[in-house]
Amino acid sequence: MPSEKETIYNEGASTSTAMGSPKQDKKKNVPWIEKYRPQIFEEIMGNEEIVSRLKVFATQGNTPNIIISGPPGVGKTTTILCLARILLGENFRKAVLELNASNERGIDVVRNKIKMFAQQKVILPKGHHKIIILDEADSMTEGAQQALRRTMEIYSNTTRFALACNNSEKIIEPIQSRCAMIRFSKLTDAQVLAKCIVVCQKENLYYTEDGLEAIVFTAQGDMRQALNNLQSTANGFGKITSENVFKVCDEPHPLLVQDMLQHCINGDIHKSYKIMKKLWHLGYASEDIIANVFRVCKRMDMDEKLKLNFVRHIGETHMKIIDGCNSLLQMSGLLARLCECTY
Repeated sequence: MPSEKETIYNEGASTSTAMGSPKQDKKKNVPWIEKYRPQIFEEIMGNEEIVSRLKVFATQGNTPNIIISGPPGVGKTTTILCLARILLGENFRKAVLELNASNERGIDVVRNKIKMFAQQKVILPKGHHKIIILDEADSMTEGAQQALRRTMEIYSNTTRFALACNNSEKIIEPIQSRCAMIRFSKLTDAQVLAKCIVVCQKENLYYTEDGLEAIVFTAQGDMRQALNNLQSTANGFGKITSENVFKVCDEPHPLLVQDMLQHCINGDIHKSYKIMKKLWHLGYASEDIIANVFRVCKRMDMDEKLKLNFVRHIGETHMKIIDGCNSLLQMSGLLARLCECTY
């Protein structure tokens, strides 16, 4: 029997089903990030104001070249694909070229694939253009970007370019000046949680509240990460609980980290070090430990001034770890400094 916190959907569904058709089996094996990828603007979570602006572009038809920048997993490429579907309709397949610039980032790709596609004649309604989508555009070499700039100029009457990137500063200014710049922000925990609940309902998954909280905690505003972790946990254990999620994600459990920080607030270095030593001997990397210490510290209910001091010391230790000082002694020193803050 499920616990009170556990929610089950479609209890009446039959568990013994006949062997499905090949089409159903194929759909079953699709990654959830593709299976539940939004197809229309209304399905996109977060960044509502920006999405509404793009809806205006879609209805008017005369879309400029655009650059969408933002953190991973917030829907940059998905938004561009939704825009292209509305603009082109049934011509979507023949009038859209999608490339991942992190794999195909050299000047030859611009000269061959992109230029050849831009030169192709495609019959489209008046006022519509072919669309070239470049994912991870900030990975392109400078030579490729210079060649792309010239291609954008020459074929501006027939082709529009949509670039998705994590860091817009790595795109040269001549390209930025030819594009409308759109910046996406991280998704909120509530938005990630809402999507996870919808997926759990559609997949008839057993889940607990703390299990979904663990998914949201590990995702950190990245919807792609959240759905991947959800699918991995469902495939591995069949039940979404916090224990199963942290086993799959292999991250230090936040409750342990919270206890450790609470001992630091109480000024008890021995108990806090005992937990740190346990995490260390469990084999977690110092980068993973310090990252979770920071996340948990942000969420803890403590005096604001004390929290700022904690964050400062955690940040300084994180910099030292990145520089290579990733020993248990370094982590123990952090605990000592956190305990000292309380006096």
